[in-house]
Amino acid sequence: MKLLVTGGAGFIGSAVVRQAIRDGHSVINLDALTYAACLDNVASVSNAPGYVFEQADIRDRAALDAIFEKHKPDAVMHLAAESHVDRSIDGPGTFIETNVMGTFQMLEAARAYWVGQGSPEDFRFHHISTDEVFGSLPHDPSVQFTETTPYDPRSPYSASKAASDHLVRAWAETYGLPVVMTNCSNNYGPFHFPEKLVPVIILNALAGKPLPIYGDGSNVRDWLYVEDHADALLLVVQKGEVGRSYNIGGENEMSNLDLVKTLCAILDTKRPKADGSKYEDQITFVTDRPGHDARYAIDPTRIAQELGWRPSVTVEEGLEKTVDWYLDNEAWWKALQNRDGVGQRLGTG
Repeated sequence: MKLLVTGGAGFIGSAVVRQAIRDGHSVINLDALTYAACLDNVASVSNAPGYVFEQADIRDRAALDAIFEKHKPDAVMHLAAESHVDRSIDGPGTFIETNVMGTFQMLEAARAYWVGQGSPEDFRFHHISTDEVFGSLPHDPSVQFTETTPYDPRSPYSASKAASDHLVRAWAETYGLPVVMTNCSNNYGPFHFPEKLVPVIILNALAGKPLPIYGDGSNVRDWLYVEDHADALLLVVQKGEVGRSYNIGGENEMSNLDLVKTLCAILDTKRPKADGSKYEDQITFVTDRPGHDARYAIDPTRIAQELGWRPSVTVEEGLEKTVDWYLDNEAWWKALQNRDGVGQRLGTG
């Protein structure tokens, strides 16, 4: 397939690009190269014969039309988005512009291209979203998000993603655009921009800085290794049923506090401190962020039964692989240390 991947220089997008090229697909990587994007994320495939990079903003309809016409993709994998909840609290406007208006422009450009090509049945618009659109769950293991869970977004970020999900469904129903949708749980792994919990903990630990945990650390997330997610996304765009949504989870629920303690224990083994102290001693509890959802958990039954996908690693295995990657790729993350917001507490309201 020839895949147009938006946000392909970002964290999840770059994992999709790398995996797609390895799988033998052609990729047009469309990215505006905003603060969290990095072309080093796709350096390993940048010289592959099937790879092309196009710098463009998904809000720029003329640029999108030109890219569709030039490259004629078989499918769109739409990942480009603002994704940091804390940043959405401080500056919600950017999230509405990119996640809502950007998705609108992508849908319109894709629709115009699809109609212009004679409305081929095998074209796909794959919209990649988040489990945060479903709101918050109680601390009850029997309750999980399914594809039919009502939407209940609690932050500007999740509201913007919920709006984009609704637009995609509307374009499918109104115009017949052949879409598939996915909602994923919290991703982690290689090339994660150092503003999210896992990379912040790893890098702060190595630097001897406090390890900040919001509130009492009891907030629970389902943790999905990014390369597992990329595999699932490529499976859905090729074999998912048109008009259907699929929840993608790691089947690994863990509280933020337990996650941080697990990372600390891995670092104690991989990079022990010279003085013999433990990284866990650096844990610091900070004021919770506004509207911090208590728990997310995904029921992955649909994608497992219909498409045969399951995650390949436990959260413990994935975190160990992630720590190894950060220890082995210091040049990558050191180059990002001076970017906007890295190492700063955001989203205090």
